[in-house]
Amino acid sequence: MPRLRWCLILNGKSASDDALRGAVAELRAQGVELAVRVTWEEGDAARYAHEAVAAGVDSVIAAGGDGTLSEIAAALAGRTEPAAELPALGLVPMGTANDFAVAAGVPQQPRAALALVAAQAPVAIDLLRVEAGDGVHWCANMASGGFGTQVTVETNEGLKKMLGGLAYLITGMARLGRIEPIRARFEGPDFAWQGDFIALGVGNGRQAGGGQVLCPDALLDDGLLELTVIPDLTGEVAGTLRTLLSAGKDAALDRVAVQARLPWLQIESERPLTLNLDGEPESARRFRIQCVAQRLRMHLPAGCALLSR
Repeated sequence: MPRLRWCLILNGKSASDDALRGAVAELRAQGVELAVRVTWEEGDAARYAHEAVAAGVDSVIAAGGDGTLSEIAAALAGRTEPAAELPALGLVPMGTANDFAVAAGVPQQPRAALALVAAQAPVAIDLLRVEAGDGVHWCANMASGGFGTQVTVETNEGLKKMLGGLAYLITGMARLGRIEPIRARFEGPDFAWQGDFIALGVGNGRQAGGGQVLCPDALLDDGLLELTVIPDLTGEVAGTLRTLLSAGKDAALDRVAVQARLPWLQIESERPLTLNLDGEPESARRFRIQCVAQRLRMHLPAGCALLSR
């Protein structure tokens, strides 16, 4: 069996993690050629990813949170080589929220996460390509906007346990009385919607913001992005809350949200709109988001809920 060659790109905030250090040592003892690169400043992760491609490694492993994963995925996706000629992507979740890893079922312990990379052949996954202003960005997980920066009150733990991230929205509305809505127009193939909204998710993955499940049916390999828009619910707070408590968060989304699955989406707003792109805010009046099918290959668990096959 050929000797495995990996490059692990570690977020500098986790450089002293003993569990990861021990797991790396075990793999090296087993014959895996594993180089570790630690980020120190902006741009390091992307630079290390390009160096790994030049070195011809089999897999590049992101050891960090959703932002680290996204930065490395973006560096690989922005290259000209087809997915088959690029290193596969692995993940060791070491961030605060680890939204992508949680939805995908990637183990939270370094030893188990690295064992997954060794055991599971990579599969082709889609990425979101976001055009905003004069720039191009890539998302592995989700672009989200709206209430995330507006709801600042504490949420009841029981409600949060039951409803997940949507509890922040409902609690914030109930306590503050109203969240300032944003007006925008959304267009895609055979789809158009315009109006005021308070929450938005454009998902390749399913959740963001530490468990806010905005795109519960999103898949990584279907060639489509999932759109969820929660319109302004002024005057419906009490009724919506009763629905949530009685039927659960999925039923609530079905009741109040505008949802669609599209290969691409264009968003236009009269005033600058801020989207959180896998943890990185980007403001513009116009966004074009495209699902680029099978842009990378990634090591994911057998039976991963984010895969259609």
